[in-house]
Amino acid sequence: MSAESTPDPGEPGQGPGQPHPGTPPPGGSQGGPEGPASPDGGTEGAASRRRSAKGRRRKPRSGRRKALIALAWTTAGIVVLGGTGVTYLYFKLNGNIKSVDIDQVLGSDRPSKTDNGSENILVLGSDSRSGGNKKLGGGTDDGTARSDTAMIVHVYKGHKKAAVVSIPRDTLVDRPACTSADGTEHDAATDVMFNSAYSTGGAACAVKTVESVTDLRMDHYLEVDFDGFEKLVDELGGVQVTTTKNIDDPDSHLDLKAGTHTLTGKQALGLVRTRHGVGDGSDLGRIQLQQAFVKALVAQVKDVGVLSSPKKLYDLADTATRTVTTDSSLGSVNSLVSFASGLKGIGASHMTMVTMPVEYDPANANRVLLDKSKAQQVWTALKNDRPVPASATTGTASGQAKGVVSGS
Repeated sequence: MSAESTPDPGEPGQGPGQPHPGTPPPGGSQGGPEGPASPDGGTEGAASRRRSAKGRRRKPRSGRRKALIALAWTTAGIVVLGGTGVTYLYFKLNGNIKSVDIDQVLGSDRPSKTDNGSENILVLGSDSRSGGNKKLGGGTDDGTARSDTAMIVHVYKGHKKAAVVSIPRDTLVDRPACTSADGTEHDAATDVMFNSAYSTGGAACAVKTVESVTDLRMDHYLEVDFDGFEKLVDELGGVQVTTTKNIDDPDSHLDLKAGTHTLTGKQALGLVRTRHGVGDGSDLGRIQLQQAFVKALVAQVKDVGVLSSPKKLYDLADTATRTVTTDSSLGSVNSLVSFASGLKGIGASHMTMVTMPVEYDPANANRVLLDKSKAQQVWTALKNDRPVPASATTGTASGQAKGVVSGS
């Protein structure tokens, strides 16, 4: 089996192979263990790379390609149009939604469904590098799509609480053989970046890789892009957060003093893309910022009285439905309404945020390795609809950005 790479388009003033100025410590507290992206070259295994690697963590890229998973959760909170009786609007919104028939593509070779009342939802942030995303993220419109943000949302029985597990994009995994939605077959690959699954075979391949790593059945799939994310934050009237440190990152166009801010869509996008001025400068820290922002956004959505203004309700729903791609079982307004209704009782205080346990790769500072024993604690807990134990994330790699951002 051959290893694959996930090339990243260059950014202004930065080549794809520059080292990061400084290497994070070998361990830390629970957080977002994700490493900065760089091309994944060669076919050698992890052991061979460990013997030969001498590089330092390269300079973090500006945050292009950072579609936020928070948008998917927002969609669940605002696509509530049942009972409007406006047939034209219904069909217009229905036509906005893009869907992928994951079940048909993957067939029966999947983990079995659980019968304990819980659900697992894979949420991916994708960037097609075209249209509004090209303008927002910079880089080259090369006709491909990438997924750099991935979260497993486990909704517990009763739908009153949830656990959200971030999957670092640079985790080295064994990707199973998979088939794209268009029927293209892709060989299995060993020791490749997790986000290569999506760029190789799209949604179906990403789902199959997650199921292979976790042995958990993904009941639903939601994909979001950051062009719509910026618009949606603006339509919500901004999202309020508190920062404990100054954040100044020209690459993500973000300049925030320590204090409380109501972020515009552009500022919110900058916050969730930034690495330079926060933590150790890696994607690990960025995951921690994203997790904090998700909770702030969920709290904001629950406080917005969208039903008080028909126009505001429509604008929010129009943006949300244009922004998401779903599995086929969620590919209609009725299905999304039902799905949203099942999640509306979950507030920010009932969401537990963790990151898949990983370690920095000693052979390559730009990669992380799955901590299999601790990760298994996470998967076992979710399979049994139990809370993730603290021991599963204690001592794992950390981006050192925890607590920098919180909801207000």
